[in-house]
Amino acid sequence: MSYTPRLKEKYSAEIIGGLTEKFGYKSSMRVPKLTKIVLSQGMGDAVADKKMIESAAADLSRIAGQKAITTNSKKDISNFKLRKGMPIGTKVTLRGDRMYDFLDRFLSVSLPRTRDFRGINPKGFDGRGNFNMGIKEHIIFPEIDIDKVNKILGMDITFVTTAGSDEEAKALLDAFGFPFAKK
Repeated sequence: MSYTPRLKEKYSAEIIGGLTEKFGYKSSMRVPKLTKIVLSQGMGDAVADKKMIESAAADLSRIAGQKAITTNSKKDISNFKLRKGMPIGTKVTLRGDRMYDFLDRFLSVSLPRTRDFRGINPKGFDGRGNFNMGIKEHIIFPEIDIDKVNKILGMDITFVTTAGSDEEAKALLDAFGFPFAKK
């Protein structure tokens, strides 16, 4: 017996039909789909403390269920005491079943744990059908043990879709159950 994520089944069973009806696609291959989710953390404080990058990468790996990589600086910036090649952030790219699993946990468990949550700001679309959002505290994820966290960090989440416009991408994310804030 093979496992398929709940949102992946929902996409093939419900979302394709709904979006085809709404936008009038001739083929089911034209229906936008979620390609990947990128979780990233930029850490300017890591210049002074090297252990901070290692703990952030471990936390991000725990959240994503996949090993996080460190990103290095591309330039020397003397005002920030930054040298080329120094680690300044971490990131993870999720695709396939892990992506759908993360999305399910994010929408059903993590977002409701956010303090003073009033919905996701719908202004995060980039004009090409991708959606970006920021999270102020990474402790909203249940995989993180709050007692072992030495510093609360924020993160950026990018949802990359095959949609051609922001309207199509918003309809796709709405169908997945994103709680966008009403204007």
